[in-house]
Amino acid sequence: MNILVRLCTLLGAMLLSACVYAGDIQVEGAWARATAPGQSTGMVDLAITSLKGAKLVGFSSPACKSAQMHSMSHDNGMMEMREVQAIELPAGKRIVLGNAGYHLMLIDLLAPLKAGDSVPLTLNIRVGGKEEKVAIVAEVKPLTAPMDEHMQHMHH
Repeated sequence: MNILVRLCTLLGAMLLSACVYAGDIQVEGAWARATAPGQSTGMVDLAITSLKGAKLVGFSSPACKSAQMHSMSHDNGMMEMREVQAIELPAGKRIVLGNAGYHLMLIDLLAPLKAGDSVPLTLNIRVGGKEEKVAIVAEVKPLTAPMDEHMQHMHH
């Protein structure tokens, strides 16, 4: 019976991570790569669609001491990563963090991210003058999981 309860809990978490709707906001495909030994940071990618113009203004997770949103860009052949205070979510446009040059950073992880685990996150999204909190779960994939394959899957 205990195995059945665990299996149902795992399936429920996987369904939640697949697609979450909160009002006019849809979040799907949240995932993180497992961490290597000694690694103290992790990265989460996901896709967000807001029916109304909105901004992702922050996030938190009990899995880490600090959470930051970053942009990545190439400048003169060098990859630059910078913290950003907000990520624009144009009305009706699906923004895929990872492909769009943005990602969520988990800083000072409290425990390693292991394949098969999940990471709870709370996204802070500002729609108009109101801030909404959206609870999601990111699936932790193996350290060797190819990012491109996952991103292609999110587009189907």
